[in-house]
Amino acid sequence: MMKAILVTKADHVRLLELVAAERQLSGTRVIGRLSSELHRATLVDSAAVPADVITMNSVVRLRELTSQMALEITLVYPKEADVARRKISILAPVATAVLGRRVGDNVTWPLPKGLATYQIEALLHQPEAATGPGRVDELLPN
Repeated sequence: MMKAILVTKADHVRLLELVAAERQLSGTRVIGRLSSELHRATLVDSAAVPADVITMNSVVRLRELTSQMALEITLVYPKEADVARRKISILAPVATAVLGRRVGDNVTWPLPKGLATYQIEALLHQPEAATGPGRVDELLPN
């Protein structure tokens, strides 16, 4: 059984909308894995998400297990993607693989020549943790 992932309720709503829109544009090929991850996610309020869980707009450092090469990325929505600035669309396999995971987890995703396996080494920025308690959360039904 796959390890549970945590997704904020706000991210979940926006990502489901993205999945529905992408399904209209390109079918399920591009969003199949993201859709699967969202359906198995445990939802939490933004104020309650643990500080070591990767959410949208988080900055993450990954370490490839074989080569030990580090990779630093920011998870963003497709319109904000900018590979030169390491802002990776949630539709990219690496971003889908790390969403909802915790520091210390290992993640694997497909590459053209096999699979890539990385450890989540550090969460350098998480918007929910940066905002702190007492903030006004997204207006979503509970």
